[in-house]
Amino acid sequence: MNAYRDQYAQVFNGGKGVTALSISVDVDTVHANWAKDSGYPVTFVSDTAKSLGPQYNVQPAGRSAYSRVLFVVGKDGRIAHVMRPFRELVQDSYDELGKAVATAMKQ
Repeated sequence: MNAYRDQYAQVFNGGKGVTALSISVDVDTVHANWAKDSGYPVTFVSDTAKSLGPQYNVQPAGRSAYSRVLFVVGKDGRIAHVMRPFRELVQDSYDELGKAVATAMKQ
Protein backbone atom coordinates (compact mmCIF):
# COMPACT_ATOMS: atom_id res chain seq x y z
CA MET A 1 0.00 0.00 0.00
CA ASN A 2 2.95 2.31 0.52
CA ALA A 3 3.81 2.01 -3.17
CA TYR A 4 0.22 2.96 -4.08
CA ARG A 5 0.43 5.96 -1.78
CA ASP A 6 3.85 7.03 -2.99
CA GLN A 7 2.92 6.74 -6.69
CA TYR A 8 -0.70 7.85 -6.38
CA ALA A 9 -0.29 11.19 -8.15
CA GLN A 10 1.38 9.64 -11.16
CA VAL A 11 -0.43 6.30 -11.44
CA PHE A 12 -3.93 7.43 -10.45
CA ASN A 13 -3.94 10.89 -12.05
CA GLY A 14 -3.79 12.50 -8.61
CA GLY A 15 -7.30 11.17 -7.96
CA LYS A 16 -8.84 13.31 -10.72
CA GLY A 17 -11.37 11.12 -12.47
CA VAL A 18 -10.04 8.05 -10.68
CA THR A 19 -11.31 6.16 -7.65
CA ALA A 20 -8.99 3.58 -6.12
CA LEU A 21 -10.61 0.87 -4.01
CA SER A 22 -8.88 -1.77 -1.94
CA ILE A 23 -11.00 -4.76 -0.95
CA SER A 24 -9.99 -7.02 1.90
CA VAL A 25 -11.58 -9.55 4.22
CA ASP A 26 -10.43 -7.51 7.24
CA VAL A 27 -13.01 -5.63 9.31
CA ASP A 28 -13.58 -2.00 8.40
CA THR A 29 -12.19 -0.61 11.66
CA VAL A 30 -8.82 -2.22 10.94
CA HIS A 31 -8.78 -0.59 7.50
CA ALA A 32 -9.87 2.84 8.71
CA ASN A 33 -7.21 3.13 11.40
CA TRP A 34 -4.45 1.70 9.22
CA ALA A 35 -5.32 3.93 6.25
CA LYS A 36 -5.52 7.06 8.37
CA ASP A 37 -2.25 6.41 10.20
CA SER A 38 -0.41 5.68 6.95
CA GLY A 39 -1.99 8.44 4.84
CA TYR A 40 -3.36 6.11 2.15
CA PRO A 41 -5.40 7.97 -0.50
CA VAL A 42 -7.39 4.83 -1.31
CA THR A 43 -10.93 3.88 -0.30
CA PHE A 44 -10.94 0.62 1.65
CA VAL A 45 -13.81 -1.83 1.39
CA SER A 46 -14.38 -4.61 3.89
CA ASP A 47 -15.63 -7.97 2.59
CA THR A 48 -15.76 -9.97 5.82
CA ALA A 49 -18.40 -12.28 4.32
CA LYS A 50 -15.94 -13.14 1.52
CA SER A 51 -18.72 -12.74 -1.02
CA LEU A 52 -17.33 -10.00 -3.29
CA GLY A 53 -14.04 -11.63 -4.30
CA PRO A 54 -15.55 -14.77 -5.83
CA GLN A 55 -17.84 -12.63 -8.02
CA TYR A 56 -14.68 -11.39 -9.76
CA ASN A 57 -12.84 -14.70 -9.70
CA VAL A 58 -10.53 -13.54 -6.92
CA GLN A 59 -9.70 -16.40 -4.64
CA PRO A 60 -8.81 -16.22 -0.95
CA ALA A 61 -5.10 -16.43 -0.22
CA GLY A 62 -5.17 -18.13 3.15
CA ARG A 63 -7.78 -17.47 5.81
CA SER A 64 -7.60 -13.72 6.02
CA ALA A 65 -6.81 -12.26 2.60
CA TYR A 66 -7.59 -12.32 -1.07
CA SER A 67 -4.94 -12.92 -3.68
CA ARG A 68 -3.64 -9.67 -5.16
CA VAL A 69 -5.62 -8.90 -8.29
CA LEU A 70 -6.02 -5.42 -9.72
CA PHE A 71 -8.87 -4.29 -11.95
CA VAL A 72 -9.02 -1.04 -13.91
CA VAL A 73 -12.61 -0.10 -14.66
CA GLY A 74 -13.35 2.27 -17.51
CA LYS A 75 -15.77 5.18 -17.60
CA ASP A 76 -18.39 2.84 -19.00
CA GLY A 77 -18.25 0.72 -15.83
CA ARG A 78 -16.64 -2.25 -17.58
CA ILE A 79 -13.38 -3.88 -16.60
CA ALA A 80 -10.79 -2.42 -18.96
CA HIS A 81 -7.65 -4.13 -17.64
CA VAL A 82 -6.81 -6.95 -15.21
CA MET A 83 -3.49 -7.62 -13.52
CA ARG A 84 -3.56 -11.13 -12.05
CA PRO A 85 -1.56 -11.31 -9.87
CA PHE A 86 -0.63 -7.72 -9.22
CA ARG A 87 3.02 -7.63 -8.20
CA GLU A 88 3.03 -4.64 -5.88
CA LEU A 89 6.78 -4.72 -5.29
CA VAL A 90 7.73 -4.61 -8.98
CA GLN A 91 8.02 -1.19 -10.66
CA ASP A 92 6.93 -2.58 -14.03
CA SER A 93 3.55 -3.33 -12.45
CA TYR A 94 3.03 0.37 -11.72
CA ASP A 95 4.17 1.33 -15.22
CA GLU A 96 1.58 -1.07 -16.68
CA LEU A 97 -1.06 0.16 -14.25
CA GLY A 98 -0.41 3.80 -15.09
CA LYS A 99 -0.81 3.08 -18.80
CA ALA A 100 -4.01 1.12 -18.18
CA VAL A 101 -5.48 3.94 -16.08
CA ALA A 102 -4.56 6.54 -18.70
CA THR A 103 -6.14 4.44 -21.46
CA ALA A 104 -9.31 3.84 -19.43
CA MET A 105 -9.66 7.58 -18.76
CA LYS A 106 -9.60 8.30 -22.51
CA GLN A 107 -12.31 5.78 -23.39
